[in-house]
Amino acid sequence: MAAATQQATPETIAIRRADGESRTLAASLPRLVLEARRIAANVIHGLHGRRRAGAGESFWQYRRFVSGEPAQNVDWRRSARDDHLYVREQEWEAAHTVWLWPDRSASMAFASKGVRDSKLERGLIVTFALAELLVAGGERVGIPGLMAPTASRNVIDKMAQAVLHDTATRASLPPAFVPTTLSEIVVLSDFWSPMPEIKTMLAGLSSSGAHGTLVQVVDPAEESFPYSGRVEFVEPEGGGVITAGRAETWAHDYKARVAAHRDEIRLESGRLDWLFSIHTTSRSAAELLLFLHSGMMASKSGIGTVKVGRSA
Repeated sequence: MAAATQQATPETIAIRRADGESRTLAASLPRLVLEARRIAANVIHGLHGRRRAGAGESFWQYRRFVSGEPAQNVDWRRSARDDHLYVREQEWEAAHTVWLWPDRSASMAFASKGVRDSKLERGLIVTFALAELLVAGGERVGIPGLMAPTASRNVIDKMAQAVLHDTATRASLPPAFVPTTLSEIVVLSDFWSPMPEIKTMLAGLSSSGAHGTLVQVVDPAEESFPYSGRVEFVEPEGGGVITAGRAETWAHDYKARVAAHRDEIRLESGRLDWLFSIHTTSRSAAELLLFLHSGMMASKSGIGTVKVGRSA
């Protein structure tokens, strides 16, 4: 959405600083990293984790032998140290790659009055925290065109450094690439891009059979359109300016166009068996993180996921 101003409002300040976002991001990254780690730790504390017994090569745990099991399952070396029989279980190995795309284009710098995080900051916090959770669960995480998949315990630091030193043009949507069939993709963006571009992105990413989730990260002002009187709307990426004499008269048409745009995204993503959800930055980042993580766990366990229009 374009920023709106009647003079020097916080919205306009946020948009007009987009050209210097590298310096702003460098200053805010430590806070974002700390916030991501805090949220990830809280969510991990409330989860049982993904590690479970199964076919694999890595040792997971010993458990008591159960009557009726084949005798060859017994680990005799471990059992010799106790009065009980034990079975050596291997960790279930189904690590796959999860590609995370936080939109860092100019429109994501928008933050209305009273909102702590800009769309950019919220997207990065959730991306970092989700990466931490996934790596803790044995997955590999990467950023398309920016960071190769990794299972490093320092994944947040690696991501932060990759983002900070990225000198490429900041696109709204991920670059064209063909993920493997077992890959999963999460795109966090405001999705104000033209619908043909979104369709092209979805077609490319889903062509191999990979699944994913689109999360539209929006500011509360982009939902409610709280403007009235003479307002100047500044388009942050195209540089266009539109002045409304009575902005309040635009609210109905604006909301109708936003709803229609979302319906198109929802229809296209649903057709490809992808999820589409909406997250407003006035709500909890932890809520969105739990939604994304739980959806992935349900999908991997065969429970399936529920397609919804709004998560957090």
